[in-house]
Amino acid sequence: MAAAWAWPVLFLLCCSWTRRQILVAATTDANDVTVLNALFTSLNSPGQLRGWQVNGGDPCGASWQGITCSGSSVTAIKLPSMGLSGNLAYNMNTMESLVELDMSQNNLGGGQNIQYNLPNKKLERLNLAGNQFAGNVPYSISTMPKLKYLNLNHNQLQGNMTDVFSNLPSLETLDLSFNSLTGNLPQSFSSLSSLKTLSLQNNQFTGSINVLANLPLDNLNVANNRFTGWIPNELKKINGLQTDGNSWSTGPAPPPPPFTAPPPSRNRRKSPGRHSSGSGNSSGSGGNSGLRSGAIAGIVVALLVIGAVVAFFLIKRKRKGAMEEHVEQRQPFNSYPSNEVKDMKPIPESTKIEVEPLPSPAAISLKPPPKIERNQSFDDDDDLSNKPVAKKNNSASVKAAVYSVADLQMATDSFSMDNLVGEGTFGRVYRAQFSDGKVLAVKKLNSTVLPSQSSDDFFDLVSNISKLHHPNLNELVGYCMEHGQHLLAYDFQRNGSLHDMLHLPDDYSKPLSWNSRVKIALGSARALEYLHEICSPSIIHKNFKSSNILLDTEFNPHVSDAGLASFVPDSEFQASDQGSGYSAPEVDMTGQYTLKSDVYSFGVVMLELLTGRKPFDSSRQRTEQSLVRWATPQLHDIDALDRMVDPALKGLYPAKSLSRFADVVALCVQPEPEFRPPMSEVVQALVRLVQRANMTRRMIDGEEGSRRPDDQDQEFV
Repeated sequence: MAAAWAWPVLFLLCCSWTRRQILVAATTDANDVTVLNALFTSLNSPGQLRGWQVNGGDPCGASWQGITCSGSSVTAIKLPSMGLSGNLAYNMNTMESLVELDMSQNNLGGGQNIQYNLPNKKLERLNLAGNQFAGNVPYSISTMPKLKYLNLNHNQLQGNMTDVFSNLPSLETLDLSFNSLTGNLPQSFSSLSSLKTLSLQNNQFTGSINVLANLPLDNLNVANNRFTGWIPNELKKINGLQTDGNSWSTGPAPPPPPFTAPPPSRNRRKSPGRHSSGSGNSSGSGGNSGLRSGAIAGIVVALLVIGAVVAFFLIKRKRKGAMEEHVEQRQPFNSYPSNEVKDMKPIPESTKIEVEPLPSPAAISLKPPPKIERNQSFDDDDDLSNKPVAKKNNSASVKAAVYSVADLQMATDSFSMDNLVGEGTFGRVYRAQFSDGKVLAVKKLNSTVLPSQSSDDFFDLVSNISKLHHPNLNELVGYCMEHGQHLLAYDFQRNGSLHDMLHLPDDYSKPLSWNSRVKIALGSARALEYLHEICSPSIIHKNFKSSNILLDTEFNPHVSDAGLASFVPDSEFQASDQGSGYSAPEVDMTGQYTLKSDVYSFGVVMLELLTGRKPFDSSRQRTEQSLVRWATPQLHDIDALDRMVDPALKGLYPAKSLSRFADVVALCVQPEPEFRPPMSEVVQALVRLVQRANMTRRMIDGEEGSRRPDDQDQEFV
């Protein structure tokens, strides 16, 4: 009886144990849950996704729609044709087991870049086709060694592609068709040793397709581009080849390049001239012929070399003359007619406080920051790459308060979404309300800013940016580095960002007046002047845009994220910045940032202030989507300029001030970086603009009594 009773009990215990094991196995990895929660939020919490939620949950155990798991790890996210909007999550690169991501045929992107923090360790299939992503192919593609399938067709990708394909030995299918990609094909295409299908049709690619000649392609479509040259013979053997709609050259292919020895022929194989001079079998005539041929060849080579040297100096001299003529025609900032300079009276220092809301950086007692041991952020002339990074053993050198994680969790309500005020290149920003009434903006850094998660690196970052002091910078006031967390605390600017003020107006906010727009431009220019010309070594911002210009209650600008760029490689910035409209042409081409790249981005912000338009707006007709391309040809046309002005101003601006503002913009957004002025000259030009507009008298009149609450609406005369 005892044995008969024991078997059912053992069976029940075994089943119970097995069930517990299944339940444990079905519990999703906590990190994957966090990423999917963030993705759900980034997709605007769509109701059509069955089972998904903003916080917590068990995607694997509860079978969330489109989620495939292996054990406790999420291995696939497949949500095609779901009518989804928004963007990808900022932390998707932490999904270490994801093999497939398919978000095709939705409405993702909204004219923004593809999120550069994509999964990379095990990803084999990435399909973002049929969306509204802009910018370029993200740089993080280059960190996906197992990627086999990449489909980005039918988006709004644009610009020259960078060499992101060097480390993709497994890629078999690449589809970039139906975008607006330009320039030559990158050389890294030649490294795609497994590529079978390549679709590049309906773009604006130029140059030759020779880089594809040795790929093991079965299908190649390069139709409807701007390719030139000859189709390589190797590619003509492909059955699935489509090349229509290009400007191919006709006739025989060109001869080999100069000085390339022709292949040996039967007649030349035994030529006496090819033997050594001591050979007794050489005939006199053959030897003389060989010598004559060698002498002639030597003379030809010498003449060509001399001609090349002469041509080089002639071209250089001509280019220098053209540049000087170009600069002279454009009248640099310090080249005003003598009668205008003579008529200008200096403004008393006491009145400049209101005319120029902030004094010139040169007049401020500022302590330049110490040399940051990371050369990515500074001029190429400063080679700091071989210098050791100094370790910080204590916090004496950091002029910022230390906060605990518990303090910041209390102040942000555990970093709740209700307190999320923004998300950018470096991480999310939360509003922190402390018990004593103080309000701060807390930035929770992404792992890409500190890839090694090193406390020493974070301390270096804090130490450096805590020494940046300027009235137009959003200065660091505190930090936290507990439990692996890296957080920065800044002053909270109550009027939000310039981007939101210009592009997300609400029923309760007034549009920015012309007075305030010039004030914002001048203050922002001074911030960049401080970074470029006062700090030693110079600091390149790299991320200058309207969303990083914060406004206080008096509409004074405070530039944020200064100094953070030193910890992010140029390539990551380029990947995240292309297509935003702020990126300088040389950055798109070379991936390298300079001081003049910041000047270009500043010019784009000035265009935003002038027109009220976004730098790139996919909702507009194609010729007006890029703000710089649309606006630049009209900046010197008075009638066209009046039509460009932000309608929110309702014509309340002085024509002369507008014209001079446009002149500064035109110089800042020139495609050639060498023709863009330094920021000190931009500041001087904007100060002169204010003086000539007689802003002083109007501002002083408004200050005779107490400051009126509507002073920001005063207009220049």
